[in-house]
Amino acid sequence: MADELYVDLVVAKSRLEYVDRNGWVLILDKARHLNFQRDDTLIQRGTQPKMVFMVVEGRARVSHGLGGTIGQIGPGEICGEMAFLENARASASVIAAEAMVVYGVTWPVLQNLFELYPRLASRFYRSLAVGLSRRLRDQISRVSEGDPRATFKEFS
Repeated sequence: MADELYVDLVVAKSRLEYVDRNGWVLILDKARHLNFQRDDTLIQRGTQPKMVFMVVEGRARVSHGLGGTIGQIGPGEICGEMAFLENARASASVIAAEAMVVYGVTWPVLQNLFELYPRLASRFYRSLAVGLSRRLRDQISRVSEGDPRATFKEFS
């Protein structure tokens, strides 16, 4: 089972606002505690990761593969969720910008949990929808402000 300290840390930092402590206990109990060093790849663009990662400590950069960074993720954020939702390949690479502590949970494990606990599934998916909507709004804002790093190519 996940260490209580890490459960509390995940609950406190989580940006999946509709997943409560009980939900995190269920997810983290089935997740793997992983450590990544700087420049380690969590997710490689074009591959199917089969795992969703919850960042507990550290930061990672999100790269579109052309040498540019399109975003960063840090404590409380997840990655791999878009590929999970679509059962598809990753649209971007996620590379540790510094040492990281993450929890990784495989897609089949998540799906089994969601079958057993439909309310957890509802809260998880609602949180993902809100998070993705906020990221899209942020991207639109960056484009409208003329940020040269902003592009909609990643959304096609």
